[in-house]
Amino acid sequence: MSKKVISRDVAERLSRLNLPFDAYGMDPYGISRAHLGLFFTFLEVFYKHYFRVRCFGIENVPKTGRAMLVSNHSGGIPTDGGMLLASLFFEGEQPRLAHGMVEKFAQTWPFVSHWFSRVGQLPGLPEHAIRLLQDDRILMVFPEGARGTGKLYKDRYQLVRFGSGFMRIALQTKSPIIPTAFIGGEEALPSIYHAKTLAKIVGAPYWPVPPYLVPMPLPLPCEVHYGEPLYFEGTGNEADHVIEGYVEQVKLAISRQIKYGCALHGQRRAGLSYEKLGERP
Repeated sequence: MSKKVISRDVAERLSRLNLPFDAYGMDPYGISRAHLGLFFTFLEVFYKHYFRVRCFGIENVPKTGRAMLVSNHSGGIPTDGGMLLASLFFEGEQPRLAHGMVEKFAQTWPFVSHWFSRVGQLPGLPEHAIRLLQDDRILMVFPEGARGTGKLYKDRYQLVRFGSGFMRIALQTKSPIIPTAFIGGEEALPSIYHAKTLAKIVGAPYWPVPPYLVPMPLPLPCEVHYGEPLYFEGTGNEADHVIEGYVEQVKLAISRQIKYGCALHGQRRAGLSYEKLGERP
């Protein structure tokens, strides 16, 4: 792959990415330096120019060591995941690679599944998540699952039920949780209904249909908000009601980030000063 395809900023940050690449540019998880270069060059266009993403609270993400980013899911297609990956790579003083847990249906897409594995986005199995965190990596989690990205525009920014598996893994690996909010995805791709027949054809849980029919996000500004880390005590073997209580605390923290982010996002689109909003939650 030609180095001329990779942008200057991506090449510089890739050289500082703290991954144990071997002489062939591969790390123990099968992640490819060359694929990462092309991947982040592609994301850079959308992050910096198409969605013009603003990132807040990047200082809450550790420069080294394990952490679990837990975010709302939104926007019809996983735009949020791509923009979170880009924010960690481009915004922090120390670029980091977050690892997402890919939905099972996406693993059946030949080209896509291969690329996901080469850029560190692995099948959503608990053993993968535990191993990544034990190796002091960053795990990106969307506890709403496909229910989150599948929300219709009328239900925008309303969190649906969270799975609880992420909390048991966080406790088992003693990983801090960073409550995260992605704002703007619902406006960029305002789904008004799902085309079930098309979804069955491609093997997806849903096919989002916006008012303009083609499920392509509009070039509207988006934001990523990272909250202060949350720490929980336990081993991961706690009773369900204890785990569910912890999950509700995370959900509440994300809700606060969303509320703040939506207010800030509204000011941005109205052309007002950020400082007028006040303190972060």
